[in-house]
Amino acid sequence: MADLFDDDKPKKGAKKGVPKGAEKTAKKSEGGGYTAKDIEVLEGLEPVRRRPGMYIGGSDENAMHHLIAETLDNAMDEAVAGYANTIEVHLGVDNEVTIVDNGRGMPIDAHPKFPKKSALEVIMTTLHAGGKFSGKVYQTSGGLHGVGASVVNALSSDLTVEVARDKTLYTQKFSRGLPTTKLIKGGSVNRRGTTVIFTPDTEIFGETARYRPAVVYRMVRSKAYLFQGVKVRWSCDKALLKGDDKTPAEEELHFVNGLTDYLTHVLAGRKRLVESFFAGKAELTDSDNNGKVEWAACWPDDEAGFMNSYCNTIPTVEGGTHEQGFKSAMLRALKGYAEMTGTKGLANVTGEDLWGGACIMLSVFIKDPQFQGQTKEKLVSVSATKLVETVIKDHFDHWLSGDVNTANTLLETVIARANERVKKRQDQDFSRKSATKKLRLPGKLTDCTRSSPQGTELFIVEGDSAGGSAKQARSRETQAVLPLRGKILNVASATDDKMRANQEIQDLIEALGCGIRERYDESKLRYEKIIIMTDADVDGAHIASLLMTFFYREMPELIDNGHLFLAMPPLYRLTQRGKTIYAMDDADKERIMKSDFDSRGKVEVSRFKGLGEMPPGQLKETTMDPGRRTLLKVMLAGNEEKSAQRATAKLVEQLMGRKPEERFKFIQENAKFAAALDI
Repeated sequence: MADLFDDDKPKKGAKKGVPKGAEKTAKKSEGGGYTAKDIEVLEGLEPVRRRPGMYIGGSDENAMHHLIAETLDNAMDEAVAGYANTIEVHLGVDNEVTIVDNGRGMPIDAHPKFPKKSALEVIMTTLHAGGKFSGKVYQTSGGLHGVGASVVNALSSDLTVEVARDKTLYTQKFSRGLPTTKLIKGGSVNRRGTTVIFTPDTEIFGETARYRPAVVYRMVRSKAYLFQGVKVRWSCDKALLKGDDKTPAEEELHFVNGLTDYLTHVLAGRKRLVESFFAGKAELTDSDNNGKVEWAACWPDDEAGFMNSYCNTIPTVEGGTHEQGFKSAMLRALKGYAEMTGTKGLANVTGEDLWGGACIMLSVFIKDPQFQGQTKEKLVSVSATKLVETVIKDHFDHWLSGDVNTANTLLETVIARANERVKKRQDQDFSRKSATKKLRLPGKLTDCTRSSPQGTELFIVEGDSAGGSAKQARSRETQAVLPLRGKILNVASATDDKMRANQEIQDLIEALGCGIRERYDESKLRYEKIIIMTDADVDGAHIASLLMTFFYREMPELIDNGHLFLAMPPLYRLTQRGKTIYAMDDADKERIMKSDFDSRGKVEVSRFKGLGEMPPGQLKETTMDPGRRTLLKVMLAGNEEKSAQRATAKLVEQLMGRKPEERFKFIQENAKFAAALDI
């Protein structure tokens, strides 16, 4: 003990042979009452009964179902190892469960380390005793690796094991982890395998806890899907099914196509994006591990997907390294296919865009899997990632290359999903920015002073020059002005990326504050009237058309609710002897010249080249003063009729869409009307 101290000599003031401070500590301990008798040693299976949550996740009704899972996993391990092809599960009254397999049967000879006990008794009464550690008996296994059988025994008020081995039946009974009989040798039988009959202990789970047949049936059915070579015979006492018309009393579960059969069952009646399944099975091999992987995946059209993964038939509800390998392989393969085919647009694609809407079943069988926690809900075996990724990538590469139409459909969907995700994120960012619009006005918006939208107007004008005149002519309380730089983006022919990158469009959306498309919110519209005010010429008409297309495609509700208008600025100013009249166009000018002026003097005709050249006073008088101006309300013709809606959508697409040949066709069909207008 000398090396625990600074030197061999006692310090000044310390008693010889007593470390400094030890005397004070000893006195403190004497009053604490903490002695050797307080150290409790739990033997056998008592730790399981004291802390069941450490082994099965709790002590409630849900955790109780784990006992069936553990026993069923042991039977399934025999099937996976190739020694059993039939398993029977029966749920009886009073919570009694019977699970039978036709495997090799538990060993019943004396155990070398405990010669007075059979191997069966050692397995059932000793934690960490079983045939799943060395890898000699089971290459892969599911149970709790020597814990499962003993845990079930510890938490059962009654448990009976019957072993049919070497044409002889052996039986032993247990209660709460302890044997109540010796191993009894019975008569001869013409079968083999293990039967476990147990009843959960009410002292642990409570008097009212009951197995739910629907839950147990789904568990049993999932095991049958996971190992296509085994037949699982399910039965349940009919008295337990009162009020449950969906769970069968008896059924033989045998699925030749395994996981693919499961997806076919789940997706019955649902349309799929691509009809074919990406499914298969393959060996997993490296220097340290041997096993296999089975998988099945498809993409439903409704994008209501899921991913269920398993390791050695154990559901890994929290995923793990095998899922990581599967997902990584699929994404790498898809991007490789896109690069090989020259497909663009994958910059925003993430794995979630590929598997987020897919239905995926993944099952791996590996030696000595490592799980997070005793209940094995997450696989953490590091080697599983690379093993699964290598196999799945090769198979997904071949699947994509072997069906070009399916691959292209999937690729287009993934890219569209990625673009939509990015757009939504940007819309959300934009909404957050809109909350501060009173502090930071978008673009060159000159806002009005009234805080409520009632009676307010937003004038959208082309260019800074027109904007300057409009700002001087406006009513500061109710009229706001937003100048745009020339012709805005044609949203009907542009991609979503271009629209989001266009600053003029984003400034307009932010100024209105109500959002676009499915995020449109009428209550957040900042102005009662939106007025498009452009020059009275061809360029002005084009800009107005582009703006109306934007509102129609991105905010159709704004038009439906009567908020969109076109200002009608005059093209001419006619003056004679102090008399001034404004003319809207050439035809209006000729009419006014004949009807409102005489021939006794010259009529001065001024043509406005643009709103920017119109003095603020004249702009207010002719176009912005609510008492004297003329506005055209933009409406959708026959909006209540679906046929009219389709006709409008077709016309907008034809004139403003991405296909120039459609516009050329329209010009050819309507050229005669242009001639009639003398254009």
